[in-house]
Amino acid sequence: MGVVLRNLQKVVPLRRARLRRDVDMLRHILGVQKFDLGIICVDNNRIQQINNIYRKKNVPTDVLSFPFYEDLRPGKLPCPLYRDELNLGDIFLGVEFVMKQCQEDSLDLHGALTVVTAHGICHLLGYRHETEEEWTEMLQREKYILSEYNRLTGRHLEPLMKRCSQDR
Repeated sequence: MGVVLRNLQKVVPLRRARLRRDVDMLRHILGVQKFDLGIICVDNNRIQQINNIYRKKNVPTDVLSFPFYEDLRPGKLPCPLYRDELNLGDIFLGVEFVMKQCQEDSLDLHGALTVVTAHGICHLLGYRHETEEEWTEMLQREKYILSEYNRLTGRHLEPLMKRCSQDR
């Protein structure tokens, strides 16, 4: 099983091989290598359209997640009955939005994309942040994932700290 990575935007130059390696490492850390995952990189116009259609928020954002298993409890892995159910879902990365945040905060684009992808995968695995308790639980999971990623790569990535992230 694998990652389908599509770059549908032309605004920001993107090293897809690096992003694919990072996503594969995140999947390994979470023990979900047997599940397919879609990563779709889009510009501000596209992510804003998607955000408006599905969340009624007519603004661009960093990440939107669409889980295959919508009622998954946080911390539980899906139990597919059939081979075609070995799917976590799709993550739309607002690459242009993330790039603008990186420019404002002097951050590395690929590191930031890895962080928002980890956040998106957490959503695919049932984590939410609609309440303070859910946010704390999700933040703990992201800290674990990124600490393992950092240990394996020598990087120093931190989770998103803003509770008001506009993802699904």
